[in-house]
Amino acid sequence: MSDEFYRMKRLPPYVIAEVNAMRHEARRAGRDIIDLGMGNPDQPPPQHIIDKLCEVASKPGAHGYSQSKGIPGLRRAQANYYATRFGVELDPEREVVVTMGSKEGLSSMANAITAPGDVVLAPSPSYPIHTFGFIIAGATIRSVPTTPNDDYWRALDNAMAFTVPRPTVLVVNYPSNPTAEVVDLAFYQKLVDWARDNKVWLLSDLAYSELYFDGKPTPSILQADGAKDVAVEFTSMSKTYSMAGWRMGFAVGNPQLIAALTRVKSYLDYGAFTPIQAAACAALNGPQDVVEDNRMRYQHRRDVMVEAFGRAGWDIPVPPASMFAWAALPPGFEHMGSLEFSKQLLEHADVAVAAGVGYGEEGEGFVRIAMVENEQRLRQAARNIKRFLTDHKPG
Repeated sequence: MSDEFYRMKRLPPYVIAEVNAMRHEARRAGRDIIDLGMGNPDQPPPQHIIDKLCEVASKPGAHGYSQSKGIPGLRRAQANYYATRFGVELDPEREVVVTMGSKEGLSSMANAITAPGDVVLAPSPSYPIHTFGFIIAGATIRSVPTTPNDDYWRALDNAMAFTVPRPTVLVVNYPSNPTAEVVDLAFYQKLVDWARDNKVWLLSDLAYSELYFDGKPTPSILQADGAKDVAVEFTSMSKTYSMAGWRMGFAVGNPQLIAALTRVKSYLDYGAFTPIQAAACAALNGPQDVVEDNRMRYQHRRDVMVEAFGRAGWDIPVPPASMFAWAALPPGFEHMGSLEFSKQLLEHADVAVAAGVGYGEEGEGFVRIAMVENEQRLRQAARNIKRFLTDHKPG
């Protein structure tokens, strides 16, 4: 009996988990850790969403198996969201499927469309599921840049010209996790045209669609002409409605890809708990002031964090979207590397951040900072960091 499991051999240790384990132990020891590592919203969902959950959960018939592809009302609600927000028309039966968060949707899609040995193009740095979802499915990853500049397009063309077998899938994620970079509709149009010319499927992760700042809404890839021929987009209710633990997301777009995802999911699950799906309907169909409130909350936290950390001696680039900032290690600390710096910051400043190397090789030298603590805690983190930078900067 072998203990050399094929997929386990393809998965390195989860770097992000190292700092998470240290944070957990520090809190068990009674230390007040300011957690800017995990993107976990600190606000609850609006009361009407919770009320709908409780209302439906109180019904005797609500506790059986649900529908793997999502209840019809929820798929219609997501189609209405796309029509209202992006001007994109979707068929709720053929072009929408409910997922247990965007992470599950991406991993199930990887299993649905990937064969061992396939080559998938994924950004680096990027959220781990963008690469490891396909690695688990047996694919080989070829990295492309995250920053959408001329180097990005050269990398795509080089990948198609010099990779054997030719890549079949490209993953994109804007607003980016972890870098918070954004793109415009012209970028998506160029990308869709490129994908159609090269016969490549596009998987767009739009989990942070509503966390845009300074009045600049983020587009959907499905707004590009011809996008439905090649693209599927994943969204999540985790950040938009502070429903991270509810695990509620969607995949929408190309009917062939949606059908493949739906078929695989039919073997894997019976769908999310029906009361959760009903509550998700209430979120999408109900008052949307929570969306604007969350957006303004994160924008204000961004401004506080950038100002306070800057005064502490650590200049943070201003993120245009998402709930994260992506920052180079402070001057004088570059030699540590992102993992060791994150460990030292936790140990000596009681501040947790996510090591950039956990998001791919190109993330080394950076950390991701989540804006999930209130303004007072962000200012306290800045004071702690200032002491750390002063006391531990190499001579």
